Amino acid sequence: MRGKGPLYIVPWRCTFACDSNCVHCASASKPAFPDEVDTAGAMRIVDQAYDFGASFFGITGGEALLREDLFEVIRYAKKIGLNTSIITDGHLLDAKAFENIVKNEVRVSISIDGGEATNDLIRGKGTYRSTVSAIEKLSREKLLNCLVYTLANVNESVSNVNSDDFTHVLDLAAKYGARWVIYHGFIPYSKDEASLKASPSAQQYEWAWNKLYDLQSTYKGKPEINVYYPSFARVAKQREMPDFDNWFNHFFLGRCFFGKFMSVAENGDVIPCSFNDVYRLGNVKTKSLSSIWDEMQNSEFFSKVRDKSNLKGKCGVCEYKDICGGCRTSALFFTGDIFESDPKCAYVPKVLREE
Repeated sequence: MRGKGPLYIVPWRCTFACDSNCVHCASASKPAFPDEVDTAGAMRIVDQAYDFGASFFGITGGEALLREDLFEVIRYAKKIGLNTSIITDGHLLDAKAFENIVKNEVRVSISIDGGEATNDLIRGKGTYRSTVSAIEKLSREKLLNCLVYTLANVNESVSNVNSDDFTHVLDLAAKYGARWVIYHGFIPYSKDEASLKASPSAQQYEWAWNKLYDLQSTYKGKPEINVYYPSFARVAKQREMPDFDNWFNHFFLGRCFFGKFMSVAENGDVIPCSFNDVYRLGNVKTKSLSSIWDEMQNSEFFSKVRDKSNLKGKCGVCEYKDICGGCRTSALFFTGDIFESDPKCAYVPKVLREE
């Protein structure tokens, strides 16, 4: 393993195709894009990730298991010395796919959004049972990595932002040995109004982050609870998390990495955030990941976004902006301005309360 590059993992969205219809997902029930890279192109992306110094090649979708040459690409990654991981909900994990995962030692994270009733309302009827079946199989082979839970509203009266669904998934993770449950805030992929309706409110997020903070004490690391949203850091700081700096710098996944991270889209374009397709940084067909990374680090625009002194609104005056600063992609799609305040944060900064 090289493992000496600026990023530990390079994610590749191997296809936009998906045969599910999740309420919170941009790729729900959509076909593959016509310009998705072929097998040779996919292997060049693997080479790029290796040359860039990554330790892991992370494969996402859409639904990754819909890509017909997926395991051919994974075998190649393993051959040249890259660890591989997949995110899936497991409903396509048939005997052949499972055999390939075991043979290639692929680490698998499973998407699940609550107990059976809630999960099936979000992801489609019957998905919960197929997902738990996949969890059981992967657990036996010690290839189950994380469970991934996206906070979402199905409609005005049904949501998975509640204690019962939170703890149900934590209990599943504990039973089957998943090391983490990662709770994702809803991060939109576009301004599509139907998709944006799935987003929890700022007040729901505030309740959720405090509840998950409390649940850390209940589960005591079995499994660990991680949160993929910046404002959880503010809650953890307010709640006086022990050894906060070490947790923030070495464990917390929710820092906004816009302009500090790269993902590769299905056509080879490089994007600065796995949830933001608006900004395209170049294509690995014509540029190396290393050169694209260097260009992003030296870009006036990305430097400006990384500098939190440029934030507007309440994010710009918040005393917690150095550890939070909101989600820039949420700000872009909900307000139209990437520098604006994240509207999914309920906190009122001290300076505004004193006015």
